[in-house]
Amino acid sequence: MSALAKNYSRRKISFKKGKGSFLYSTKKKKYLDFVQGIAVNSLGHSNPKLIKAINIQAKKVWHVSNAFIIPEGENLAKKLTKKTFADYVIFQNSGTEAVEAAIKVARKYFYTIGKPYKNRIITIKNSFHGRTMAAIFASGSKKMTEGFGPKITGFDHFKFGDHKTLKKLITKKTAAIMIEDCLGEGGCKLIPDWCLRELRKICNKKKILLIIDSVQSGAGRSGKFFAFEYAKIKPDIAVIAKGLGSGFPIGAVLLNKKTASCMTPGSHGSTFGGNPLAMEVANAVLDEIFKKGFLRSVERSSKYFRNALNKIKEEYPEIIKEIRGIGLLIGLQLYNNQAKFIKNLEDNKLLTIRAAENVVRILPPLNVKKSEIDLAIKIIRKVCKEYK
Repeated sequence: MSALAKNYSRRKISFKKGKGSFLYSTKKKKYLDFVQGIAVNSLGHSNPKLIKAINIQAKKVWHVSNAFIIPEGENLAKKLTKKTFADYVIFQNSGTEAVEAAIKVARKYFYTIGKPYKNRIITIKNSFHGRTMAAIFASGSKKMTEGFGPKITGFDHFKFGDHKTLKKLITKKTAAIMIEDCLGEGGCKLIPDWCLRELRKICNKKKILLIIDSVQSGAGRSGKFFAFEYAKIKPDIAVIAKGLGSGFPIGAVLLNKKTASCMTPGSHGSTFGGNPLAMEVANAVLDEIFKKGFLRSVERSSKYFRNALNKIKEEYPEIIKEIRGIGLLIGLQLYNNQAKFIKNLEDNKLLTIRAAENVVRILPPLNVKKSEIDLAIKIIRKVCKEYK
């Protein structure tokens, strides 16, 4: 009997090793892994360049306090600010910690400029921003907040696409709008470019901040480093994690000069956030992602995969309702319960994972091969053909 608490409903399968897009179970079965730790292993399993980076850094220094300068973190921050909208970066250990830090920055900014009453943040109801106390109440999900009262206040919610309610929610107390540019857990729902541009205009007009949570969609998964780059906008704060470390725990809050100005010594901290080992792994990840042509290849893979999935949708319109998402964050929305479909895919050695609204999430590594996409398509078509 497991001594682990039962806060996860785990599938009856475990793995002893992984290589690229594949996992090998303890029962010696080979699976095409299109979960990849839920959009985490951006460069696949056991990537030799990441193994090399870890081994080299592990022989130097794993951890020092942020009371000292950490050159590996300085280097990573420079890479991020050079390639993005940001002027400054705060490193954390995870996406939810980065979200918490972003909330703190938004509130502290208005406090610093003499408007402490501006402390409320507007988010999409049933979005997902992590599992800490503030993050679950920011998400506005009854399922996630049940049993964790009293309610943490300071958040207002609107339904996805309900722009009229969004505008009504903005008051003199509003500090920011915080949204995922593509809702991952929420069903792989993409915020359209025109909508992101409109949100930026609203924030400018109302003199509030725009926070974009790119924990799942960021670090190249969309075909650009940030999915919101397609809309040609710049948020005030952006949050990334998951793919930034390709499996090594890391999160980051990216800030423009205005919002970063309030973060003075002692305003925020993290024991492990920004440690040399995590920084050097992420440096190696970015060296790959920022290589000439890498993100273009993600776009090509996405287009190829989506075209093939849309053909399957046309073949089986009674099973597949919609192809969602962006880049290699792909959602297959079904008419019937997705649990059986996911199990059938697993039985055929393709690993996927659920999302809300009856969606099967498909999350290959960013360096997935065409032959691996073809294999996934073959399995999905087979499951559709046999599905009842």
